[in-house]
Amino acid sequence: MTEATEAIVGPVPPGVGAIVVGHFPLASGQWFARHSHPQHQLAWTRRGVLGVAVDDAYWVLPPTRALWLPGGIVHRTGATRDAVLCGLYFEPDRCHLDWPGPTPVGVDGLLAHLIAYLGRNDLPDDARLRAEGVVLDLLRPLPSTPINVPTPADDRVRAVTEALLADPADPRGLEAHARSVGVSRRTLTRLFARDTGMTFDRWRTHARLRAALSLLAEGHPVSRVAHTVGYATPSAFLAAFRRTVGTSPGRYLSGDTSLPSDPDRAQL
Repeated sequence: MTEATEAIVGPVPPGVGAIVVGHFPLASGQWFARHSHPQHQLAWTRRGVLGVAVDDAYWVLPPTRALWLPGGIVHRTGATRDAVLCGLYFEPDRCHLDWPGPTPVGVDGLLAHLIAYLGRNDLPDDARLRAEGVVLDLLRPLPSTPINVPTPADDRVRAVTEALLADPADPRGLEAHARSVGVSRRTLTRLFARDTGMTFDRWRTHARLRAALSLLAEGHPVSRVAHTVGYATPSAFLAAFRRTVGTSPGRYLSGDTSLPSDPDRAQL
């Protein structure tokens, strides 16, 4: 990630109702620095792919998904592909939603149209208030969880994790990485657990899946993505994704929470 842009953190001008809409173009790889808002925010893009990071948690947001960020939550927002961040800012004292943590939200055609409608500057007050009420009714939380990729404090562990983030398909195992940073396999195992709360293999799986989600959201085929992030076959990648996230990548990105009719089939 590249922190190339300072966030605009000043007060959001109040609107007649609960919601103010702002648009912020982002080039691929451009990120706002860590910041927070006193208002609740819904981060969404109509095109491209957004990423939002809160501490070690990371969400990939294609146009079918948005992320609810409670007021005061420190976060970073950027684009993994050219996008326009659409931020809906909700005044807490006028909004009945009180989700306590970052919450992914499904975005269908109606909600997308209403967000564009509220972005207009020529709406009569009564029309704006009616549309805001419908938007609040349409916000539905998705049960999927973020893919956490903790950042270690130890320089040796961080050197290993940075190498894996730069090349998720790096085939070297724990012992080879330990040699590259001048420690034993046992020491690196202990340091990984201490600094990340994960084993080396689990951390690498999370890093690979996070990289894969961004590529899939950009429209790359699953066979190419699987190879790019280090899996020999698409079925191996899909099995790892289901095992870690609890659903398929396609359902994760679309917000479809229904169970597949045949859970043993490797479908995107």
